[in-house]
Amino acid sequence: MASNKPVIGVPACRRMLDPHFFHIAGEKYLTALAEAADCIPVVIPALGEAMELEVLLRRLDGLLLPGSPSMVEPHHYEGPPSEPDTLHDPHRDATTLALIPAVVEAGIPVLAICRGFQEMNVAFGGTLHQDLPSTGKYREHQADDALAVEVQYGPAHDLELSEGGLLHQITGRRRLTVNSLHDQGVDQLGRHLAVEAVSDDGVIEGIRVADAPSFALGVQWHPEWQVMDNPDSIAIFRAFGEASRRYEDKQHHA
Repeated sequence: MASNKPVIGVPACRRMLDPHFFHIAGEKYLTALAEAADCIPVVIPALGEAMELEVLLRRLDGLLLPGSPSMVEPHHYEGPPSEPDTLHDPHRDATTLALIPAVVEAGIPVLAICRGFQEMNVAFGGTLHQDLPSTGKYREHQADDALAVEVQYGPAHDLELSEGGLLHQITGRRRLTVNSLHDQGVDQLGRHLAVEAVSDDGVIEGIRVADAPSFALGVQWHPEWQVMDNPDSIAIFRAFGEASRRYEDKQHHA
């Protein structure tokens, strides 16, 4: 166990729990950071411009962008209007889309998952498919929410990892079997991003910031789910935790 554990910021989602708004983060992400990465998770409220980036950056050793039921508002990537009843979270958009490039530039490690993966692509100028099957190129990637949650998060399809890429180095594998719970996906890849993993039907499911000074990885699937039961998921979180520990150590001894 590390004597000085890295502090990892986890941007919250803003939700109405009648009659008030709350800023919340999924327990599975926080637990994965504590157990698999050996870090201290701290939830960042989705207050947009009220969050002073310069001050926040001085207090973080890493950033984990979690999944969410909400979607990035399409005006951020010049996409068509969303379908009616699509859940959005403009407060989270206003917080994360400015935070991501600043964190990467500062050399603070980043791990982005599901919505966070899509935020990373948009933050670097990329675009999204809002419904993968409607493209005519990809199958359904969203699990049936009528199924038990354990089934929804069960193995769904294979990925091919880029040879020599970060995920290949972390896991030692060229193929992974992952869960799949997303409607949207990468259309145009953002600037400075490199492909790390592609699904068996061609959807980009892993990216990294190619010129980042530190760890900057995004995955479309959910390695946080029952993380300690999956060696590949453990490897991803441990690599992120180690990068965050190196950053914390460098700052502490600067």
